[in-house]
This record gives sequence, structure tokens and C-alpha cells, in this order.
Amino acid sequence: MSEATMKPNPVDVHVGQRLRQRRVLVGLSQEKLARMVGITFQQVQKYERGANRIVASRLYELARVLDVPVSYFFDDLSAKAANDVANQNIGAHEATQDSTAHDVMAERETLELVRAYYSIDDEKVRRRAFDLLRSLSKSSSDE
Repeated sequence: MSEATMKPNPVDVHVGQRLRQRRVLVGLSQEKLARMVGITFQQVQKYERGANRIVASRLYELARVLDVPVSYFFDDLSAKAANDVANQNIGAHEATQDSTAHDVMAERETLELVRAYYSIDDEKVRRRAFDLLRSLSKSSSDE
């Protein structure tokens, strides 16, 4: 199989998803993040898709710019993804990005909601917004 047709390594996909989550959560565009670490926005896109593997020095720089420990990118790495890597390395099967469960935390809407919530300075207002959302979710599930 040529390198162009190989599927991304599940760990690279996971690290890319975590990169995207953090970038969106802190409100950076791909272009701005790319400028901050001295790469192109296309490279950021490839990292976020897992199409390109992030070398250690670049991962360290991204962690510094995004104000997270390097371990952040590996948090929540599922046992399934780790097993997929092991199986992929011994040729048992190819891992697919669709083989992992849908992660609601990877959704842009979720990240924007969290960012908006924490941008409310007044703790009482923030709590009221939280309570409102909780009551709306309960009422929609009761229907």
C-alpha cells in the first residue's frame, strides 16, 4: 500500500483532535496558531486531521503556545486506539477513524459553548445560564 493511501495512525488522529479542541477552546484560528509556532495553516490542518505526525519539538511548542502540558494531547487516549495501533503495527488490521466512538467534546459547538460559558465573568449569571441549559435539556428529553 502506498503512503498516500495509508490511513492515519489512530494516535496521530487523537493528538490532532486534542490540538483542534484546545485551539478552538482558546479562540485561535488555524492561521494564528500557525503564525505563533512558525508553520503554515495547512500544516496545522494536517496535524488536526492526523494526516501528518507531530514531531516532539513541535508538540512541545504547540503545548507551550496553547498553555497545556504535552500530556494534554494524550489525555483520554482510548484503549481501543492503543490496541488499533498495536494491531496496525503487526498487520492484524488497519485502524479507521470511524472505529472510535463519537466524541461530543470534539465538536466545535461544544467547544464554543464552553468558551462562551467561561467568558461570563459574573459567577451568579454563569450559574443561571448553566441552570437554564440544564432545565432546557431536561424538558426536551421529557417530550
